[in-house]
Amino acid sequence: MIPLPLAELITVVRGDPHDIPQPPPRITGPVVIDSRQVTPGALFAALPGEHVDGHDFAAAAVAAGAVAVLATRPVGVPAIVVEDVTDALGALARHTVGRLTDAGRTTVVALTGSAGKTSTKDLIAQALARLAPTVWTPDSFNNEIGLPLTALRAEESTRHLVLEMGARGIGHIRYLTSLTPPTIGVVLNVGTAHLGEFGSREAIAEAKGELVEALPPAADGGVAVLNADDPLVRAMAARTAARVVLFGESPEADVRAESARLTPDGHPTFLLHTPTGRAEVTMRLYGEHHVSNALAAAAVAHEAGMPVGEIAQALAAAGSLSKWRMEVTTRPDGVTIVNDAYNANPESMRAALRALAAMGERAHAAGGRTWAVLGQMAELGETSLDEHDALGRLAVRLNVNRLVSVGGREAAWLDAGARNEGSWGEESVHVSDAESAVTLLRDELRPGDVVLVKASRAVGLEQVALQLAGDGAAGATPGGTRGAGGADGEVAAR
Repeated sequence: MIPLPLAELITVVRGDPHDIPQPPPRITGPVVIDSRQVTPGALFAALPGEHVDGHDFAAAAVAAGAVAVLATRPVGVPAIVVEDVTDALGALARHTVGRLTDAGRTTVVALTGSAGKTSTKDLIAQALARLAPTVWTPDSFNNEIGLPLTALRAEESTRHLVLEMGARGIGHIRYLTSLTPPTIGVVLNVGTAHLGEFGSREAIAEAKGELVEALPPAADGGVAVLNADDPLVRAMAARTAARVVLFGESPEADVRAESARLTPDGHPTFLLHTPTGRAEVTMRLYGEHHVSNALAAAAVAHEAGMPVGEIAQALAAAGSLSKWRMEVTTRPDGVTIVNDAYNANPESMRAALRALAAMGERAHAAGGRTWAVLGQMAELGETSLDEHDALGRLAVRLNVNRLVSVGGREAAWLDAGARNEGSWGEESVHVSDAESAVTLLRDELRPGDVVLVKASRAVGLEQVALQLAGDGAAGATPGGTRGAGGADGEVAAR
């Protein structure tokens, strides 16, 4: 964070100081919502959580070195009292980003989409970091809490701020862009995820398009990076005054892929075309969906002035910066675990299954089998059962050897879809919970098998992948924030 006098903070958040020492100190450390993350000079934001209240940890935060606490009531230690801590975080982020952008130091890159936001954000960040100091969204901290916390990590030296933006409804992205106005906006896709919340893909497109509406005009440097292969995204060109750059496999895309395919190990490979040249790319990541993600990242990197050869190198070297997204672990006994359990929707499920099928080609040649351990895709509304049925059928069509569906009604429809498509015997099994899945797999896995684990975040199937990889004790659950908003500190939106 840019060092900030406490007196200036009070003005920015319109707060009421309590128990502030004289002379007032400066905030020189990070802004945190977890008292365990406090370092000397930090500001601790006391958020009410689903299970705990951050105000209860105010004294511990100050004892650990926090200069003050952002709170909604006096807490007996130095505090700035505001009406709403989340709103105050937003005001502070707006102030900080404004200092950087008004001085012309920092370019804000924002991206959204129904699927692939976090993976694409990681690709963009790794490419831009090759050019200049870059700050980006950790994991999926993409809502009204996570986005300000990310923006407040920026320093005077930061030249690129890469921000993932999610939405739970109309107006959410508009609010986020008011906190951190972007110069470059990226819209990846409009999928069927979260139809239960939005009601239709058109409503999702309306919400996602708020990003391009917030961009400055082309004359002021605004750039809208849009997916040429998604008609609902491409149509957003009419909603912005920014210059439009198209990416995709369409011949009309400014940044496009030619001859895209997967290697025998499941890695995407393609010929990258940009307005200034072309280069071959083979990625470390797994799955065909990363082609589109890589093209979006390439378009942003090209706008930042990176030559095509360096873009190709950056994409080839990039890994996942966020946990449980196509994380591949090969055990000493030759079993490969693919942990993609952070979240799921129909589009990402299909992409993951195709990646598994590609990886399985080599596994089958060595006598191994492919396993898909799948759970519920949440928030699909009236389409939910049909989507789960279709996913089970797809697993059969892709010749996945074994399907293990985990959970309740939706998982049962996964299993039924596979059986109705022609699965027989024990090719498809429905179990009630993650532990049952682990028990089954431990009994039946053999060297050379490849196991994909994927479901919506609430299902918690990462436990299956972590235990099978022999790493269940390390990082088995996300660190719960003390006093953070949302269940178990989750600050991601859609």
